[in-house]
Amino acid sequence: MGPQSTEVETPRLAAAKIGNDVGLLLAKLHATGSVLNNKALADYGLRERSFSVLTLACSGLEPTQRELADFLSLDPSQVVSLVDDLEHRGLVERAQGKQDRRAKIIVSTAEGRRIHTKARSALDACEQVQLSSLSDTEATQLKALLRKALWG
Repeated sequence: MGPQSTEVETPRLAAAKIGNDVGLLLAKLHATGSVLNNKALADYGLRERSFSVLTLACSGLEPTQRELADFLSLDPSQVVSLVDDLEHRGLVERAQGKQDRRAKIIVSTAEGRRIHTKARSALDACEQVQLSSLSDTEATQLKALLRKALWG
């Protein structure tokens, strides 16, 4: 990541106490990343949320819609809508759960995996741009710390 990094000027208001608030910092990082991500995903007819559902459908973990809603911090009705759209496009399908036959799992189709692979590459490039001021080690540490803060 290093050599292509561009200096970003720290805003004057970052000197205020709120400039160290985790909530604000995460929200701003997410907001700038979302703009980059959604521009890149538009080429595939996706947005961040639909890409997240597709990614989990491609994971081999066979998530239920409830698990998707919980993991992505979305209302279950939002997940139903996202899955409906991806299913209509032939990227995912609902299948009978192996653990609980009453629960529908969400799995990717071959076309879903193909689109996901291309979209994933585009998002990896976006992440490199967004984290360009961090070294590879720092980017890895950031991800590890965020995961630790979320899940211990």
